[in-house]
Amino acid sequence: MHLAYPAVLSALLFCTGLYGVLARRNAILVLMSVELMLNAVNLNLVAFDVWLSRTAEETLHSGQALTLFTIAIAAAEIGIGLAIVLAVHRNRGTADIDKLRDTAERHGTDGPDGPGDDTHTSGPTDEAQKAEATA
Repeated sequence: MHLAYPAVLSALLFCTGLYGVLARRNAILVLMSVELMLNAVNLNLVAFDVWLSRTAEETLHSGQALTLFTIAIAAAEIGIGLAIVLAVHRNRGTADIDKLRDTAERHGTDGPDGPGDDTHTSGPTDEAQKAEATA
């Protein structure tokens, strides 16, 4: 088999994964797209390893060894990523990336114009709650 076939398939898989990362809003679908991109890299590593081992006639398969490390890293990444997504979904009720980014930006400022906003006044109940929280 020619090297062009797995290289083209790998490029198509990588482009599909890249589109999924850029276009999807759900965090789980973004993680699946990242896995698709990693699998495209793995296919390239194995294909080039086989092609180079035929030309050099060597028995060391470094591309396949790198593929095993990539699979192990991808498994760890998916485990940690899913744990984070599930924790965020339990706390916020959504896995939509745009909504999570909007809530993170909203918590970072005191008012509509930032921390120096003079239109934001706190009532006596806010000050009493802050005093109780520090006591």
